[in-house]
Amino acid sequence: MSPGTKVPIKPGAILGILNKRNGQSREIALKPGQSVRVGDVIVRLRACETTAPWEDQKLTGAFVQTDVRNRDGTWRRVFSGWLYKESPSLNAIEDPVYDVWPKSCTMVHPDIGPDTIRLSGSVAGASSAKKSAGAQSGAEPNAPPATPSAESSNAT
Repeated sequence: MSPGTKVPIKPGAILGILNKRNGQSREIALKPGQSVRVGDVIVRLRACETTAPWEDQKLTGAFVQTDVRNRDGTWRRVFSGWLYKESPSLNAIEDPVYDVWPKSCTMVHPDIGPDTIRLSGSVAGASSAKKSAGAQSGAEPNAPPATPSAESSNAT
C-alpha cells in the first residue's frame, strides 16, 4: 500500500470473558454476526458501536447474546442486550459462573463535513412558533446541552 492510503477498518469487538469458578479470563475478537464457544458458554456479537468522535459523551456498546449449558446438557439464554464498557452495571450478565463485558469496538464514522450541524443548548421545548407575551420559557438560561440516551439510538 502506498503512503496515505487508508486501510479499511472492519467492524468488530474485543470482549472479555471471565469464568468465576476458576478465575480464568480471556479476550475474544468477534465481528458482528459471529459467535464463539468457550467451555460451557456461547457468546454472540450482534452489533458493536461507539459514539462518533464529535459527540461529547463517549460510549462503547456491544449487543451481545450469551447462552450457558446446563448440567443436563441443554442450553439457556442468560443474556441478550447491550453492554457498555463505560457503564458495566447498566446491563449486567447475571450468571453465577460467567461474566462478559466489552473491552473495545472498531467501527467507522463519517467525517465531519461542511454540512455537519452541531447542536448546542437545550432542544427540549424548542419551537419556531412565537410565544405569547406572558409565556415563560421552560429552559434554564445556563442549562447544559441535551444529550441523547443510549435507548434513543437507531443502532441495530
